[in-house]
Amino acid sequence: MDDMSGSEVRGAGARAPGKHLIRGSVSLPEAELMWRFSRSSGPGGQHVNTSDSQVELRFDLARTEALPEVWKARALERLESRLVGGVLTVRASDHRSQWRNRETAAVRLAALLAEATAPPPKPRRATRIPRGINERRLRVKKRRGETKRGRQGRDWS
Repeated sequence: MDDMSGSEVRGAGARAPGKHLIRGSVSLPEAELMWRFSRSSGPGGQHVNTSDSQVELRFDLARTEALPEVWKARALERLESRLVGGVLTVRASDHRSQWRNRETAAVRLAALLAEATAPPPKPRRATRIPRGINERRLRVKKRRGETKRGRQGRDWS
């Protein structure tokens, strides 16, 4: 997937701004992030033809040691359709600045991982509908029907 227009950087040499927290004390390890830059499409005039502002951020979810095993298994299952060989890829080309695109890509990746590693919601407990609510619903229906019946055209002659 490498082409002449893009350049690839891996690890700590290409520092994304700040620490990107997933949840709790777990964050994205800088050493496991793979950055790739290429020319972005869209508006930007002559500037866009000369700068590699599009960012592609890849994270090897299958081989990471940064996530607890339970989270990792959950994320692998939930993001299965987005993974290519166990690697999660996020692209950003929203901004003209490579720096801002890097921030955007890292935030998107952290948000994706946070959502994918979240614990499943508690199952809903089935409860009965209270009798009073049901009776009120039926009273309102009957009143509405009477109102409509009163609107029917009758032969008053």
